[in-house]
Amino acid sequence: MILSDRSIKELIREGRLSIEPFREEHIQASSLDLTLGGDVIIYKAECIDIRNPDMPVERLTIPDEGLLIPPKAFLLATTEEYIKLPEDITAFVEGRSSLGRLGLFIENAGWVDAGFEGQITLELYNANSCPIRIYRGVRICQIVLARLDRKAEKPYRGKYQGQKGTTPSRVYMDFDVLK
Repeated sequence: MILSDRSIKELIREGRLSIEPFREEHIQASSLDLTLGGDVIIYKAECIDIRNPDMPVERLTIPDEGLLIPPKAFLLATTEEYIKLPEDITAFVEGRSSLGRLGLFIENAGWVDAGFEGQITLELYNANSCPIRIYRGVRICQIVLARLDRKAEKPYRGKYQGQKGTTPSRVYMDFDVLK
């Protein structure tokens, strides 16, 4: 069941859901808007090898005048908010319609599992034929919260738990599990 604005406020009031910084005006009828943090990552490899733990990246700080995303460019960004989900609440991230209508696709690859804690890394793609300028602090996405039928038996404790700032892929760690 997707949580309403009332349920989101109740979870925050009870201390079961933590969002820092929290802005009550960002609560929507069935979601919570999150804002763009201050740094982005651009992959700088000629070929991305998913087994490579040392993938070359460029980390940029978004200046006050904003950051231009060139047409057909992909980058990673982060939410300003640090969230802590209880073990019976999962979430998914959706881009905001107002930005999507400009050609900016905002994703978070997969669910935010119950028990996750950290800032959310976002995948941004400019599908437009002209550059798009983004600014730190803009409402970039919305998180939709859903209640599990029961508390997770194995809440999230994975490789992105506690992440702060934009976090590049750690898919190379999956190969350690296969050994």
